[in-house]
Amino acid sequence: MILRPERIEPRGSRERVAERRHVVVAGGGLAGVAAATVLCERGVHVTLVEKEPVLGGRASAWTETLATGERFEMERGFHAFFRQYYNVRALLRRIDPALRMLRPLRDYPILGPGGARETFSGLPRVPLLNLALVTLRTRTIKLRDLPRIDNRAVREMVAFDPERTYAALDRVTAKDYLDSLRFPPEARRMLFDVFAHSFFNPEDRMSAAELVMMFHFYFVGNPEGLVFDVVDEPFSTALWKPFERRLAAQGATLRLGAGVSHVEDRGDGRLAVHVEGDRAPLESDGCVLALNVPGLASVVDASPGLGTERWRAEVASLGLTWPFVVWRLFLDRPLAEGRAPFAGTTGVGMLDNISLYHLFEGESRAWAQRTGGSVVELHAYAVAPDTSEATIREDLSAALHTFYPESRSARVIEDRLLLRRDCPAFAPGSHATRPGVETPVPGLVLAGDFVRVALPTALMERAVTTGMLAANALCARWDVRGEVVCTVPRRGMLAGRRGAHGAVAQRALV
Repeated sequence: MILRPERIEPRGSRERVAERRHVVVAGGGLAGVAAATVLCERGVHVTLVEKEPVLGGRASAWTETLATGERFEMERGFHAFFRQYYNVRALLRRIDPALRMLRPLRDYPILGPGGARETFSGLPRVPLLNLALVTLRTRTIKLRDLPRIDNRAVREMVAFDPERTYAALDRVTAKDYLDSLRFPPEARRMLFDVFAHSFFNPEDRMSAAELVMMFHFYFVGNPEGLVFDVVDEPFSTALWKPFERRLAAQGATLRLGAGVSHVEDRGDGRLAVHVEGDRAPLESDGCVLALNVPGLASVVDASPGLGTERWRAEVASLGLTWPFVVWRLFLDRPLAEGRAPFAGTTGVGMLDNISLYHLFEGESRAWAQRTGGSVVELHAYAVAPDTSEATIREDLSAALHTFYPESRSARVIEDRLLLRRDCPAFAPGSHATRPGVETPVPGLVLAGDFVRVALPTALMERAVTTGMLAANALCARWDVRGEVVCTVPRRGMLAGRRGAHGAVAQRALV
């Protein structure tokens, strides 16, 4: 069976709106920019309202100054642009048709205690075959281990089904599911833990169905392979300033540094969107709420009577996962020759990856060349909420020294540490009550990486996908053809084999 991307064709017969339409997009992250882009291209006047002074949301960047007076662009951490991010790439082509901003990383090793190392280089793009090759060449699984591995549980990863998987596994924790695989502890750590941690949710607080969907999307149901690209300059200069210029050229009004406070349903198919500090609301034919979880909850809570009680309860049920840490270090010397630009890490403290920015990003490379130093970024994806900053620094420093011993002799010239808690939780049992793109209010739609959508997708790709689907829903009201949305196959290669889900769910819950 050959897996190919699927196309979701939009409704509508017109290319552009037949009369003046105004839509307010609340939120200038990937979801909001995607929605605004699609709407502007179809002749809709868009007012994009973003509370922060810059676009980008959780992929934003902003200017800071080092003690030397040098300015640099700080970001909220490393982002991988996988090849199956079809809709992200379609969006980026608006500002860079050839995607010259993206630079491929040929490999990203996984590093573990005692010199353990896994690599994803040289794997075939064919699902199942790539899974088999990973299993055969890893040193963490011996022949004697194979009889213990639960093949029925493993088959869940290649049998993803949007309905059956969530019905059977959404109330199971990701930890219980991973335990049910019965992989040797080292193999579990090296092959699965790094992947599971990448979604910011602790395993014992995350839905197993979400994890299986992400296995499908990123690995076993993905026809593009595991190679990913990185942006070769800071996000502010490579992405967000170009999008500001493009949206403005298409007639959009950008309100940066302003936040939407509440929304009124006029009852005639129109909405009044109130912006903090404005005397009069923005009258609109539609509104895209492309906010993070706290932002959406705040707007809905301040908008009494908006939507049905059930929908309002769905919004109120959304939660945040544990905090994540981004620590950027400006070191006075390079690290050892041959270090990978990006490496996942496991088994040593709370560290989840090490990114060497001077090996792939132009601004950091220039700084390293001027100073003879290096720019290193450390990430921890799900840190216990009561962890102190001092503990985080000590733990991450020790882990860096363990994996890259040469860093012990490096002096930290300057650093920036971000501790943020604004990523969505995907708690067990939450899928059924998660709100979708369309709402009970005509003209009001949602977008974001927490929004429920019947397509396998995650992180940046889910944000852009839901932004495009939100724009499409509004366009369909005016008989305007929206954006073609692409996805990896919606069902796994073994999804036709029934009976596995219930067995795994029962064992995991015992």
